[in-house]
Amino acid sequence: MTSTQQGTRQGLTPRQARRLRMAIAGVAMVAMAIVLVVRLGDGSSLQSIGLYGAAFVLSGAVIEMSRRGRTRLGMAVLVAGFVLVLGADWYLLSV
Repeated sequence: MTSTQQGTRQGLTPRQARRLRMAIAGVAMVAMAIVLVVRLGDGSSLQSIGLYGAAFVLSGAVIEMSRRGRTRLGMAVLVAGFVLVLGADWYLLSV
């Protein structure tokens, strides 16, 4: 196909992708901070609080990775890290 047959659909520019992923990591950071505050109020275990603190730090690391142009790696780290944190928290609550 030629470029005229493909249509006008375009993806995000690298700068837009970085900003979008930084925004996603920022929202995740705020969410983890809220959960951390709720956990502190509930009197949860120190391990559970530590997990959400680690997720908070992980979100900051992803923002920095996105700022440096490592957006795909940063999103993979963010998703994998949050899956691990939520799984570990679920395990700690069931024990």
